[in-house]
Parts: sequence; structure tokens; C-alpha cells
Amino acid sequence: MTLSRNARLLLAAVTGLVLLVIYLPLGLVLVNSFNTSTSFTWPPSGFTTKWWDAAWHSAGARDALALSLEVAAFATVISLVLGTMAALALQRYRFFGRDAVSLLIILPIALPGIVTGIALQNAFTKILGISLSFWTIVIAHATFCIVTVFNNAVARLRRVGGNLEEASMDLGAGTFTTFRLVTFPMLRSALLAGGLLSFALSFDEIIVTTFTAGAGSQTLPLWIFENMFRPNQAPVVNVVAAALIVLSIVPIWLAQRLSVDDEGLPTAAP
Repeated sequence: MTLSRNARLLLAAVTGLVLLVIYLPLGLVLVNSFNTSTSFTWPPSGFTTKWWDAAWHSAGARDALALSLEVAAFATVISLVLGTMAALALQRYRFFGRDAVSLLIILPIALPGIVTGIALQNAFTKILGISLSFWTIVIAHATFCIVTVFNNAVARLRRVGGNLEEASMDLGAGTFTTFRLVTFPMLRSALLAGGLLSFALSFDEIIVTTFTAGAGSQTLPLWIFENMFRPNQAPVVNVVAAALIVLSIVPIWLAQRLSVDDEGLPTAAP
């Protein structure tokens, strides 16, 4: 499709405006992390790195960061295992209720976070009688992180088809050997991309975490939310937010690159 010059200019202007609305506030967070003023006046009254030093030595921020990394790591591992198994079962086998199961797996990512949080809190405390703790956060995060792994794995399995796996089994390889030597190498980049997205999704989750975190369990998003309105902590919170913006670029960029189909990936014959 060929666009006229005016259409291209309009499209470029709209795209630029949308990107400006999205990234200008993020840029202000980065600038204010060096602002000498605690009220973040604009333009900045001066620039300093003392807030970065204060954030580095903040015990609360470090503890919250460590907890967030642990929760995200465990949730990602659970999501990789369950998401891959679900994708293989639904893509390689036909059974009654297959579409319904697929819908139920994808549904948690579409539900409002507050609904998921309330439902899980009631399930843990009222039905199962489990006290809220580190593991309730992990389980809660895994419920929606599975979706990213599942979607990536299903998309890759649909692309490569099942001919190579069938050929492996025809040559005498068992189920696990076929998975190790044929299926997993084809899924590897898709699973890595799904894992990176799951990790990022879990790391910055706050709504579900609010309902499923026990006493003393404070992830970094919860720490930011509780300290952002405290005058003495506001600059430190700004620095933590700025650091997260920079650090988030890496996994998202890697996931985007890995989501692109590998040029040499074998495909199934039609």
C-alpha cells in the first residue's frame, strides 16, 4: 500500500505525538532524579547525584529489590514449566474441551488486577487457610505470567509444525528424547523471550501483590508506592524509578529480538 505525502506526514505527526505523551513523563523522571529540589520544581533548580547515593544506601529499597527479584525469578521458572507443558498439550493433542482450557489459561492476563488479587486472597486465606507469605506472591504472579510463556510457545509450535517431531519418533526416539533434541531447540528462543517478559511482568506488579503479600513482604513496587508521598523519601523514590526505567530496557529489548522468527529456523512441510 502506497500512502500519499500528506498521509505520511499526518501519520508521522500522530506517531510522534503518541511517543511524546508516553516518553516525556519518563524523561522527566530521569531528569528529576538529579534535581536538587525535593519538590521537583521545573525547570530544575540544580543538578546533584546525592539522591542516587541515598538510594544506593537505602536498606528498605535494597531489601524490596531483593524480594522483587526473588519473586520474579520463582514466578518465571514456574511459568516456563507450566506454560510450556500447556502449550505442548494444547497444540500437539486434540481432546474435548481443548478450546475452553486455552481460554482459561489466557483469561488471567485479561482480568483486572484487582479482581485477580481479591480472588486469590480469598482463595488463600478463606478457602485453603494459608497465611499470606512470599510463596502466595509467587503463586499469584505465576497465574498471569504463564500466559506470556504459553502464547510464545504456542506461536512457535504452530510455525514449526509437528513433522520434525514425528520424524524423530519414527526413527526410534522416545518422547523425552524428542523433546530434548528436537522440540526444545525449536522452542528455546521463544521460551527465553517469554521468560524475560514474565520476569518483567512479575517484577513491576503491584495490584495483585497488594492483596497477596503477607506482613513484612514488601516488593519494590510496594515500597515505591508507600514512600512516594513521604517528603524525605520522594527524591529516593524518583531515583529508584529512574533506575528501573533504564534497567527495564534490556530485558524488553532482548525479548523483542528473540520474538522475531529465527532466520534459519526449520519449518514443517506443507
